[in-house]
Amino acid sequence: MDNMVFHKADTRGHEDHGWLNTYHNFSFGHYYERDRLQFGTLRVLNDDTVAAGTGFDRHPHNNMEIISIPLEGELEHQDSMNNIQIIKTGDIQVMSAGNGIFHSEYNRNKNIEVKFLQIWVLPNKLDVQPRYDQVSLDPSKRINKLQQIVSPNPKDEGVWIYQDAWFHLGKIQNEHQVNYKIKRKGNGVFCFLLSGEMKINNNLLQKRDAVGLWDLDSIDLVSLSDDSEILVMDVPMKNSI
Repeated sequence: MDNMVFHKADTRGHEDHGWLNTYHNFSFGHYYERDRLQFGTLRVLNDDTVAAGTGFDRHPHNNMEIISIPLEGELEHQDSMNNIQIIKTGDIQVMSAGNGIFHSEYNRNKNIEVKFLQIWVLPNKLDVQPRYDQVSLDPSKRINKLQQIVSPNPKDEGVWIYQDAWFHLGKIQNEHQVNYKIKRKGNGVFCFLLSGEMKINNNLLQKRDAVGLWDLDSIDLVSLSDDSEILVMDVPMKNSI
């Protein structure tokens, strides 16, 4: 199909640094794949495991919307705006790096590793004042439906970013079907299966598989197991800047 990309879990880039075990859906670090530079404005989707007592030292970013979704454990965030926060399972964290920010993410626990998704989205505004936010959401509100976790609107549920993008998480039970309508003309959807087994527009996904679709109005998600958890990222295929 000319309006679909499919990423099997075992085709992702992989780097094991000892302290960090990471899988990349898109070109990142030492992993480069010409056909996997990005999906529209979705630039990075890293599936990270941080060893106990380690983390990302202070480092810079600019002009990027950075979203973190903790899956297991807790990370301590510190940045050059004097934020010191803990993010944990159920939280959604966002940074608009804008005209420049430094930050670190550290696993202070000496016995438990941290698993989280690190996602970068290209912004639709450059050199904005950097900002940080995080929210805690109720996971029960995503049973057999999609719970919004990211949007362009500060008044919506979840966190907001400088981009016409919407992210949703869903926990879909066996044989249950959910229809998702794409929010904006010109957007595509990149769906990443965290666990379980699911069909998306009749494409079979297993744990950590992903499918990207565009030039359509909606997608159908059908769970084939009781523990199917999906992240749906609705993003512009072309940036406005």
